[in-house]
Amino acid sequence: MNRTLPRLLMAPAVATLFLWMIVPLLMTVYFSLVRYNLMQPGDKDFIGLANFEFFFTDPDFGAAVFNTLALLSSVIAITVVLGVALALLVNEAFPGRGLVRVLLISPFFVMPTANALLWKHMMMNPVYGVLAQVALFFGLEPVDWLTDHPLFSVILMVSWQWLPFACLIFITSLQSLDRDQMEAAGMDGANAFQKFWFLTLPHLGRPIAVVVMIEMIFLIGVFAEIFTTTGGGPGNASTNVAFLIFKQALMNFDVGVASAGALFAVLLANIAAVFLIRLIGKNLD
Repeated sequence: MNRTLPRLLMAPAVATLFLWMIVPLLMTVYFSLVRYNLMQPGDKDFIGLANFEFFFTDPDFGAAVFNTLALLSSVIAITVVLGVALALLVNEAFPGRGLVRVLLISPFFVMPTANALLWKHMMMNPVYGVLAQVALFFGLEPVDWLTDHPLFSVILMVSWQWLPFACLIFITSLQSLDRDQMEAAGMDGANAFQKFWFLTLPHLGRPIAVVVMIEMIFLIGVFAEIFTTTGGGPGNASTNVAFLIFKQALMNFDVGVASAGALFAVLLANIAAVFLIRLIGKNLD
């Protein structure tokens, strides 16, 4: 009775969450196996794996997968490296440290669409953008970032927004670093690099694993920045899997192919999660 009553009380919430998760997934599986185009909503003939074949043979599929992996790896690397560096800088006491910490964290609360518009018009515009004015100041030719380097531009935008998250996690972790151990290492003759490599970095192992896994979950579906700035182009230069699914669903009105792409994205996310758990999940023990 002591076990049955808590389970009965939890059953409605667990059942609701289960249905909330499984019903959309089952509907996606169903639509991926039928011919369902919004231009002909009455036709829902079973076609098996034809939607998957169409999605995988899309000319943009290879570029979308490559761009997705490039964006994920680049943003994670930038945010982890710069996040650790900034956390170490602001961890030491100095006048105005509280204000600096607030400013470092602020970009994380900017909406993705606003972030994209900010970079598109204020920073990367080749005529009046900040980067163009800096280039002119040094006598250089302004760069049209969104046209010449579209994927790199998206990486910069997303990295700028997610860097505060990583920095916040690392700053919080550094507060629990054993100061006595650091002082003892200094007395034993360890230099700054040795302290960082053998004491600080192992201490940050768990928060780094958390940051990488959380960013992997969210960044695999980056869409707003691409839609607002480059539109997946020029050509397919900045198209990722999420934007390719959008093109199939809302631009081609093909719900079946888009559902097949969504299931591929779920599979890709699970493969990445398993890889990360095996690679760095031991830091969570």
